[in-house]
Amino acid sequence: MTDKRVVVVTGGGTGIGEATARLLREGGHHVVVAGRRPEPLRRLERETGALAYPSDVGDPDAAEGLVRTALAAHGRLDGLVLNAGIGRGGAVGDLSLQEWDEVMRTNVTGPLLLLRSAIPHLLESRGSVVAVASVSALRNGVSNAPYATSKAALLQLCRSVAVDYGRQGVRANVVCPGWVRTEMADRRMARFAEETDLRDGGVEAAYAEATRLLPLGRPGEPREIAEAIGWLLSPAASYVNGAVLTADGGATALDPGTLAFDFHIAPRGGDGSREP
Repeated sequence: MTDKRVVVVTGGGTGIGEATARLLREGGHHVVVAGRRPEPLRRLERETGALAYPSDVGDPDAAEGLVRTALAAHGRLDGLVLNAGIGRGGAVGDLSLQEWDEVMRTNVTGPLLLLRSAIPHLLESRGSVVAVASVSALRNGVSNAPYATSKAALLQLCRSVAVDYGRQGVRANVVCPGWVRTEMADRRMARFAEETDLRDGGVEAAYAEATRLLPLGRPGEPREIAEAIGWLLSPAASYVNGAVLTADGGATALDPGTLAFDFHIAPRGGDGSREP
């Protein structure tokens, strides 16, 4: 790679994607950001000089157009950050096929389409791919079937790139964040607070509750995940391929069977209140 790289970031308008685009621009790299909502992309374009490409990359034409836009603007493609994603909950027996298809289209098919368009150019530049999955790709939770399945599929999709194209110089790695303060996580925390006795404390109380058993005891910030992504994209990670980097505050290091020895976990009643 050249010192100044050209990187496409999906889901780039807010959260981890936005933080990654800002980090890369601070490093002097060219960035093309994609997302469904034009407004945050245009704001990022004004503030950082990243090139906005409002689109739904789950559409094959949009995925191809995104790659063409990066090539037309900068003449090459060195990096791809697969960050676009949506969250939907539900147990297997409760899911509608529409919900399932929506999650898979955004979280798995969209990255596949973009990879298919980008691979020839990443081969030319000996470039790098980073997929933003989730700890849900590694550990499951209650009523999390569509999201967890999609993120596990994304992990293996990225590892397939690592295996199939590594000898030709393309690296592909995965970052698995835990709870990070993003718009999507904020919405989930707002629902959590409303459903329980945390409603008076709102989103902040919900984050504190959700992360109180983590070794770091707090949620992550988008910039912290962006730093991991930026390193994996860079020549500093030149021998890292097919890796899965957890950025979860230590969540996946915990053995749930030992938590009772160090914490008092009060079960919730049916109305969301604490039981004595």
